Amino acid sequence: METFIQIAQFTLAISILVVLHEFGHFAPARWFGIKVEKFFLFFDVKFALFKKKIGDTVYGIGWLPLGGYVKIAGMIDESMDKEQMAKDPEPWEFRSKPAWQRLIVMIGGVTVNVLLAWFIYSAMLVYYGDEYVPADRLKYGIAVGEIGEEIGLRNGDQVIKIDDKTVTRFDDVQIDILLGDNVTVVRDGNEMTFAIPDEAKKSVLDAEERFIRPRFSNIIGVVAKDSIGYVNGVLAGDRIMSINGTPINEWSEFQSVFDAAKGGEVVMQLDRDGEQIEKRFMVAQDRALGVGANVNELLVKDEYSIAAAIPAGLAKTWDVLTKQVRQFKLIFNRKVQGYKKVKGPIGIVEMMAPQWDWYKFWGFTAMFSVWLAFVNILPIPALDGGHVMFLLYEMISGKAPSEKTLERGQIVGFVIVMGLMVIIFGNDIWNLIKG
Repeated sequence: METFIQIAQFTLAISILVVLHEFGHFAPARWFGIKVEKFFLFFDVKFALFKKKIGDTVYGIGWLPLGGYVKIAGMIDESMDKEQMAKDPEPWEFRSKPAWQRLIVMIGGVTVNVLLAWFIYSAMLVYYGDEYVPADRLKYGIAVGEIGEEIGLRNGDQVIKIDDKTVTRFDDVQIDILLGDNVTVVRDGNEMTFAIPDEAKKSVLDAEERFIRPRFSNIIGVVAKDSIGYVNGVLAGDRIMSINGTPINEWSEFQSVFDAAKGGEVVMQLDRDGEQIEKRFMVAQDRALGVGANVNELLVKDEYSIAAAIPAGLAKTWDVLTKQVRQFKLIFNRKVQGYKKVKGPIGIVEMMAPQWDWYKFWGFTAMFSVWLAFVNILPIPALDGGHVMFLLYEMISGKAPSEKTLERGQIVGFVIVMGLMVIIFGNDIWNLIKG
């Protein structure tokens, strides 16, 4: 059932994005009087699941869920319709229109993707607000494991700057470190800056887990029902003062001291609303106390009006775009080997929430809309950016590339795109085999 929900969320998100992207081409084409022959969600290789002709356009749903397309009359695209291109141009064809109109048609899909992401992020800020951990609230600094130490971080560090950018939100620290070159921390009262090794970035990507977490106070946030702590009267809100006489200041200290005490009697000194309480109980080596940190103590939530959410949504869209562009540095870095972690449809489905979660769904949809805009505008023939590249050449030089050049470019672009698809699907298949 969980897999079905993940597939359903992914399919709905992609359907929304593809339909709106293609509508971004369709609308200006029709506005300029260009005939659109087909408008398809997914690809109809050999046959379609559904199709219906309305006016001059056949609308349909294909069976291959790898995107979608509009077939614009008089345009050299992936259909490679040479028969139509061999005829004299008709006034309702793409090639008969001025270059500026053709340019608007070609950037329409990318424009809609960006506007959609902006709208979703703005709407989410109005509806959900913005919940995050301010970096300056980490009184006890950060907690890191072996991978974090490989980067150069240590427990208790206060991360204050990555490259030349001051850290304001702890939520952004992990991805910013991966994309950065150096990090500045305050350690034992001293400020220090060190380079971020590529080898450590590779370890982070290989582990596919968080390497940095906030350190919490010694206040208990949750007690599991029927756990050792619950049975012995430990309550949420209690402050852990000591374990077997060892003072406890923050949560990671409690975890290490408690783990060392397991296998015998544990004496906990608690502060409950100013009252000192002692709890004594035996804990087997393989048992846990069943309590958790007060993870909400660091969170703040900003509320947004519609007027405030619009510029904030645009800033969020821009931040996501710049991070996606910077990720290419990881993908093409020979030491990091980020290309091995590029996910295709299978990998993305596995990233979706196993239960239907509208907050995560719309967040993913907005992020992926930005990603589609970025990828499609790359100057690769067969993508929107390839067509834009040729149109800009025509507008600057005053001379359109020959149809033979466009055809060859389309073939080269198709080979490049297919090569990327092989890598992406290869990663998915390899990860399935390993799993």
